[in-house]
Amino acid sequence: MFSHVFVGVSDFERALAFYGPVMAALGLVPRFCERDRPWAGWQPAEGGRPLFLIGQPFDGAAHQPGNGQMVAFGATSREQVRAVYGAALAHGGTGEGAPGLRPHYHPDYYGAYFRDPDGNKLAVACHTPQDPARS
Repeated sequence: MFSHVFVGVSDFERALAFYGPVMAALGLVPRFCERDRPWAGWQPAEGGRPLFLIGQPFDGAAHQPGNGQMVAFGATSREQVRAVYGAALAHGGTGEGAPGLRPHYHPDYYGAYFRDPDGNKLAVACHTPQDPARS
């Protein structure tokens, strides 16, 4: 559905220190990092798209987080939701909703919400039923 998603940041090195571990917990791998531009992108381990990109706004204006905007990443398991949320908080993010079931969305929605150091709202969600053998 998406070719790429670009999220503006104000401090590239701080954002890179946050997004690197978060993307790794999602299983995404670096595609490029150009500190002189500055921008960086991650992709699925098997390559291709979609890409997730961070960088300073192209118009040169100061970054401002959007009101009502959120990027939500898909997770393959509830364990991955917890790992991503933990990585986000350990690297400068702030919690907006701890990992847990959100049955008001649907019975198997397991997600977490957080903000990056610039205030961009992010989420990670697993939509598959819990395997009884896993916690």
